[in-house]
Amino acid sequence: MKLTRRDLFRGALAASAVAGVGVAAEGAFAPASAAVPINTGGTSLARTYRKGAAGAGGYRPVIVAAGEPHVVRTEFVASPGTNRAAQRKGILAWAQLSDVHIVDAQSPMRVEWADRYDDTAAPGDPTTGLTSSAYRAHEMLGSHVADAMVRAINAVASGPVSGLPLAFAIQTGDNADNAQFNETRWNIDVLGGKKVLTPDSGDLSRWEGVADNDFLTYDQHYWHPDNPPLLRAADIAKTTYGFPTVPGLLDAARRPFVPAGLQMPWYSVFGNHDGGVQGNFPPGTLGAGMSAVATGNLKIIDVPPGMSQADVLGALRSNPLDLLNSLALTTAVRVVSADPNRRVLTRAEIVNEHFTTTGMPVGHGYTTTNRSAGTAYYTFVNGGVQFIVLDTVNPNGYADGSLDQAQFDWLTAQLAAPQAGMVVIASHHTSETMGNPLVATGGDISPRVQGPAVVTLLQQHREVVAWINGHTHENHVWARPGGARGFWEINTASHVDFPQQARLLEIVDNRDGTLSIFATVLDHAGPASYGGKTDTTVALASLSRELSANDWQSRTLTREGQTADRNVELVIQAP
Repeated sequence: MKLTRRDLFRGALAASAVAGVGVAAEGAFAPASAAVPINTGGTSLARTYRKGAAGAGGYRPVIVAAGEPHVVRTEFVASPGTNRAAQRKGILAWAQLSDVHIVDAQSPMRVEWADRYDDTAAPGDPTTGLTSSAYRAHEMLGSHVADAMVRAINAVASGPVSGLPLAFAIQTGDNADNAQFNETRWNIDVLGGKKVLTPDSGDLSRWEGVADNDFLTYDQHYWHPDNPPLLRAADIAKTTYGFPTVPGLLDAARRPFVPAGLQMPWYSVFGNHDGGVQGNFPPGTLGAGMSAVATGNLKIIDVPPGMSQADVLGALRSNPLDLLNSLALTTAVRVVSADPNRRVLTRAEIVNEHFTTTGMPVGHGYTTTNRSAGTAYYTFVNGGVQFIVLDTVNPNGYADGSLDQAQFDWLTAQLAAPQAGMVVIASHHTSETMGNPLVATGGDISPRVQGPAVVTLLQQHREVVAWINGHTHENHVWARPGGARGFWEINTASHVDFPQQARLLEIVDNRDGTLSIFATVLDHAGPASYGGKTDTTVALASLSRELSANDWQSRTLTREGQTADRNVELVIQAP
């Protein structure tokens, strides 16, 4: 099985989970309205972004392509009513962001060095695919992509099919990348529209990371936006894969900017990168040690000669902190400026940060019960729909998820007495990536509840019409028939990997005994080409999309999904 960045560091790490419940207040919503003509403007219904023809090194520009209409999916209703478009009434519209992965790319906690095991351009490097995506050339642009997505959501403002105002937005996890305080704050402040945001850490007068041109630590394995320093050869990204030279990018990425802020309430979902270093190491027994590495002044940039991929993976599984500490004593490090704002947060601390916000609602779904119990699951009602937000992160380690028994019991009780006629589940993990059975030796030792058991429970309740999630960084839509009827599972791509997309979701009543759930892919506000400009977040987001399309270890992947995974009308019998 290919080991990606999210499951690079798997190990049995002890941590305890505290169970609890939370209920958020019902939000305001617009009344249902009669069908209106579909408004394609600003969405992928009007135009899409695709990879263009390959140039030198296989590098492809991003080009504008034709829009895609909604594909009707009929797994639940074989013959949808032909008059439904004329008689439908909107119920609720909202936006989903997922896997934003805002990165502090200068942090000593980064593991860019592991990526080279899959960098086939270097002689002798293994080509096993076990450590792909441990590094991305565009990681310093995450907050700019988030701001560009916020601007796109604000500009669209309403559901393209129902015409209803977007009632809220919801982030389905991995909002930060490395469970750091500063990454978490950048995410909250971008979405909340903080007056000024500075996406920088360490020495605020210069960039200190693998992308800079420090003569002593210059490494060809990493993309360097500027020209190489004197007597140093150009990097592999440029010479082999056709990456551009973008002078001044690192300073542009650090520059303070004024985020737009979502013009609607937004809710947060807990993901494994929010809940653990590199999405795998939870801040439990290793928390203090991980924070010491993150806030310190030694950044690992290379693997010492003689350390094989098997050596690294074995050490990470058995004792990751010992590995990082031992590497920090080798020549494969550089000195950087320490920063206490890089400290690693626990789940309870991340929940608490959402109560310091310029956005609405305060807490962004998390409740006083979540704060006191240290939990991250809750429910809220909007527009006659109950949203049940799950915390699928296993606090004992590993990238994939599962539920603790107390949360599963809470979910069962919520479904037994729903607060609205329809229910939508929201989580970070998909049902297919909830196979993590790891139980700690201390604390809660109850067996973890995995994806199939959750699917079976949801299928027993006709009120459940959809489950929205992220984690895979791909667009997928699955029909989950069974039980009383079944439901649609809607999986949305990430902001960090191409195609860098979100979704607009709408529930409409077809007034013939069926509902339609419209899912419309939304690209961020960055144009196809950044045009050589780095003076705005939108331009930087455009460059990020282009660079992500050319990641040399994933440029052949189709994370945008098939046509029936993108713009879709999902018909289902009404509860």
